[in-house]
Amino acid sequence: MLRESYVNKTVLVTGGAGFIGSHLVDRLISDGAKQVIIVDNLFLGSEDNIEEAVSKGAIFYKEDIEYKDSLEYIFNAHDVDVVFNLATKALNYSFINPGNAFTTNVTGTVNLLELQRQGKFKTLCHFSTSEVYGTAVYEPMDEAHPKAPTTTYAAGKAAADLAVESYVNMFDVDAFIVRPFNNYGPRQNHKGMLAGIIPITAWRIHNAIEPELHGDGLQSRDFIFVLDTVDAVAKLFTVMPQGESVNISTDNCCSVKDLLDKIISHYNYTGNLVRKEARGADVLTHNASNEKVKTLISYNLTPFEEGLAKTLDWYAVQFSDK
Repeated sequence: MLRESYVNKTVLVTGGAGFIGSHLVDRLISDGAKQVIIVDNLFLGSEDNIEEAVSKGAIFYKEDIEYKDSLEYIFNAHDVDVVFNLATKALNYSFINPGNAFTTNVTGTVNLLELQRQGKFKTLCHFSTSEVYGTAVYEPMDEAHPKAPTTTYAAGKAAADLAVESYVNMFDVDAFIVRPFNNYGPRQNHKGMLAGIIPITAWRIHNAIEPELHGDGLQSRDFIFVLDTVDAVAKLFTVMPQGESVNISTDNCCSVKDLLDKIISHYNYTGNLVRKEARGADVLTHNASNEKVKTLISYNLTPFEEGLAKTLDWYAVQFSDK
């Protein structure tokens, strides 16, 4: 189906102060959305990520989409047309609080779907994750790949996907699912147990702390530069079929060991690499098919070496300024 663009529309972004969400907010503003509303509980998001967006007129609510009353208040205050749902809690959080990692993904999504069913907004673009597939049973992993989540985070995301599909079937709401693989780039969290591997490794090296390799390092990931994900989502919005899902991935599959070697080389680090036990329930292989997305849009991908260099240079500036 062809749907109207979000240009000149009121757009709400849940998780909009987060890593991917804040970059999407910037793109929506740049493309000419009439009003951008950001909802984020700042669990991992940061007001620093949206400082420029707010200066350009974006409205920020520090609220949690798990609370129905909070969402209803916002939707009653604004005539929202479109919702991009990126609210979640990081995968690593599921090892700390497995129950909440699951329910966050499900409850927030169902709350949005109920508001959509009631006519509070027209279109939902729901962000899934490659983690719903689990370890690849065949490669490359296309949209028909079995879902076999290995963590409660991934199980919650898979359940949220099913909720979106069921509301489309039951109530004919206009919703679709985008499924980014492993995003990297500026603004990804580098703090604590919930940090991404690229920013935490960069942070350790800049603070003279030995970087860590968990397991044998042969776990592979399909890394995609965050601005490529945002570009794809922006282009997919008008052409993505109702009720369907699409992978957003690269043509690159990199092992964790090779990734660490690239980061170490970029920073000319000469210290030790500490080997740690493998993480529990770690996905071993992610190698995605992006054939579907290429049939829908003109798909631009940043070469991994180029995107990684931009990212590491950005972190170097951030850490030197602190």
